[in-house]
Amino acid sequence: MPFADELLGREAAATLVDVLATVAPERDLAAVRAAADALDGLALRERSDLLRDALLTTFPDSYRDLATVARAAHAHTDAFAGWLIWPVTSAVAVRAVDDGSPQVFDDAMDVLAVLTGRLTSEFAIRTLLLRDWERAMGIVQGWVSSQDHHVRRLASEGTRPFLPWGVRVPQLMVQPEATLPVLDALYRDESDYVRTSVANHLNDLSRNNPDLVVSTVRRWLADPAPTTDAVVRRALRTLVKRGDPAALDVLGFSTSATIEISGPVVGAAHVAIGESLPFAGHVKNIGTEPANVLVDYVVYHHKANGTQTSKTFKLTSRTLAPGEVLQLSRSHSLKLITTRRYHPGPHAIALQVNGVATEPVPFMLLPAGETTL
Repeated sequence: MPFADELLGREAAATLVDVLATVAPERDLAAVRAAADALDGLALRERSDLLRDALLTTFPDSYRDLATVARAAHAHTDAFAGWLIWPVTSAVAVRAVDDGSPQVFDDAMDVLAVLTGRLTSEFAIRTLLLRDWERAMGIVQGWVSSQDHHVRRLASEGTRPFLPWGVRVPQLMVQPEATLPVLDALYRDESDYVRTSVANHLNDLSRNNPDLVVSTVRRWLADPAPTTDAVVRRALRTLVKRGDPAALDVLGFSTSATIEISGPVVGAAHVAIGESLPFAGHVKNIGTEPANVLVDYVVYHHKANGTQTSKTFKLTSRTLAPGEVLQLSRSHSLKLITTRRYHPGPHAIALQVNGVATEPVPFMLLPAGETTL
């Protein structure tokens, strides 16, 4: 994933200043220019917040001034696009909340819908959801029939319970069923962009409400589009990794299948950070009927405090005939990546078939460059 300075850096901020200077030449843009020069070292959301606050300083008078400028910039140039939109939509939402009137609230929701095609307004809408949940959700429900797929996606993505980079909206936890009418309207959408958001939204819900999610996908599979199976699989991915029996059953993988699992057998008792751990095993259908098998593997990582945390990785899925054996062989990379820190110490690995894990097999993770304890 690109770094923050590649998404919302000096170049994007300079473009924002240029656009504002064109559509609002009477405004003093010193605060925005100063913010643009102070982005170094900040995370992406911090950069957006800094520019948002500069916009609020530049347009202190009323919501109308800021909304008018945002619409004018959208109409004036295609350069008003990309990550520079995030601080603008955020500022519009804050000013609407400051105003407090229903008319301004509705207008702000419209501005977000207008701008979302230039960069998603999913982050800014959270401010309005927090302000007036019922009013915002009423407008969101209307977006599902928009001709613009960006707006339809905003209806799903902006109301995700665990939206990355988005502030939490407690009502989404209190009423997890509240967004189902939006998802029900969009799971068959013609746009893969929209359907992916729907699946991710339902996957978010599965963290705390697995039964609700399973019942929802069962309804969808009873009235499917050709794309529904892919949506369901993506929506259930977290539950499948957890070995949730109901989710696995939806996908045709029974926890009671007559399966014999052998392994994993690790290729080394010790492996250094930066290297890979080879392992192997096999799965055999010992029953008299074909069996659908979903094979994952689980790595138990040693944490700095001495405990272990698990992460599940996909291997393969197959239908095995009676007596058929599926040979497994994989090498798990332990190279350093930005999203995971490794801590030397006792680790373990297990196979997981149709949600049922084998006994973990231990191995020792060594510091980078070392070969023995």
